[in-house]
Amino acid sequence: MPATASYHDLDALLRDDVPYGDLTTEALGIGAMPGEMLFSARDRMVLALAEEAAALIELAGCRVERLAYSGAMLEKGAPILRASGAAAGLLRSWKVAQTLVEIWSGVATEAAAIVAAARAVRPGIAVACTRKNVPGTKPFAVAAVKAGGAVMHRLGLSETILVFPEHRAFFGETPLADIAERLRRTAPEKRLVIEVTSVEHAVAAAAAGFDVIQAEKFTPADIAALVERMTALATMPLRPIVAAAGGVNALNAAAYAAAGADVLVTSAPYLARPCDVQVRIVRAAA
Repeated sequence: MPATASYHDLDALLRDDVPYGDLTTEALGIGAMPGEMLFSARDRMVLALAEEAAALIELAGCRVERLAYSGAMLEKGAPILRASGAAAGLLRSWKVAQTLVEIWSGVATEAAAIVAAARAVRPGIAVACTRKNVPGTKPFAVAAVKAGGAVMHRLGLSETILVFPEHRAFFGETPLADIAERLRRTAPEKRLVIEVTSVEHAVAAAAAGFDVIQAEKFTPADIAALVERMTALATMPLRPIVAAAGGVNALNAAAYAAAGADVLVTSAPYLARPCDVQVRIVRAAA
């Protein structure tokens, strides 16, 4: 059973790549011949979508033995899965399954690097990946982010409240406290999150009652100043969560964690280079 994507999602990938049969395999007349296929890591990587790749190969009519699971750190040469079946099924599923593992293992590997960098300084800090992934790939993005040890920042617009400056543009000079009060009334079970672009705006949002301050493109020094300012607000019963967002990556994650951010919000994993997965297909004994 795939971890996140549905069988419908995976079948759609196969149908997209092989809509009317595999012309090369059919023309060669080798479709019924028995074969074996082995996936292995060419480089060190955090594995992702192994379960989805296995399910996809099984949808093509093959048998699959999983040799590693998503979230595992694999060394060069480590086996991932072994499949057996008719050549038609192996060749039909080969490239789609390989690409699925390569692309999303790249995301998982980068997410894991950010998590490791941040937690080396501040154990337990959360790294949250945004919804800024390729449209239509959310099930795969979620699985890859989790495999890398991160969490999703927002799965979409339906379940979380995050007030951007673009929302506030429709409220003119309405005080932040009034906006917060409206949100508390209309969505009483939700945390209130707001994106700010300066320390002063952040402090004002905290004083207005927002639960999470998303500091967009703040430097680590700005984050440290913000945390200090909000901690010093004696009238605040509980300091809001500080989320550093915009430009966070494996190279600066430690600096943001050391500055006092509670959460690191990032899109960087989605831009990671795919990992390299070797696939060997051989004819099996009849």
